[in-house]
Amino acid sequence: MEGILGRKIGMTQVFDDQGRRIAVTVLEAGPCPVVQVKTPETDGYRAVQLGYEEQKPSRLAKAEVKHFEKAGVTPCKMTKEFALDEGEEVKAGDAVTVSMFEGVKYVDISGVTKGRGFAGVVRRYRMGGGPMTHGGHSKRRIGGIGARDLPGWVDKGKRMPGHMGAVNRKARNLVVVQVRGEENLLLVAGSVPGPKGGVVIIRKALKK
Repeated sequence: MEGILGRKIGMTQVFDDQGRRIAVTVLEAGPCPVVQVKTPETDGYRAVQLGYEEQKPSRLAKAEVKHFEKAGVTPCKMTKEFALDEGEEVKAGDAVTVSMFEGVKYVDISGVTKGRGFAGVVRRYRMGGGPMTHGGHSKRRIGGIGARDLPGWVDKGKRMPGHMGAVNRKARNLVVVQVRGEENLLLVAGSVPGPKGGVVIIRKALKK
């Protein structure tokens, strides 16, 4: 299977066999029930739809509740499709756990970055701003934003103040340090996009 859904717990440190300290991110990966299996005969491609975290049926649409009932699983907060490996066979109701990463060396992790709200260009794009002394009045302002010559409008894509963060980001080729199947935990070296408690998508590395 290509991947699994999980949640970012936080960061800590572990020691390897040679006594070296490694900064790791702790991820709670699964368990994820199989909600639907898609086949070339019915859908045109092979994939599996996984659910993550239980949800009250009263907070879901009736069609969503029926979808989970058909699979015989408890309603979930979120679902996500993942490609199946060649020859892999699963059925609705099966549970996918972090054990799928046993023997995997690298993973790609996608998440939504921390929302920073409205930010100026100095914080958002690390612009230098104007002089702080000697009578300067620009300070942390953006400066000129358009051409004096025709057509005189602001170029599309101009870096300006605006909403910062809360965007999808992917960290590629993170080293798998430990797989703790009994605790549903995956430890990867380095940092992962998103805040503590944020939902992440963990996939086997595409380029490794």
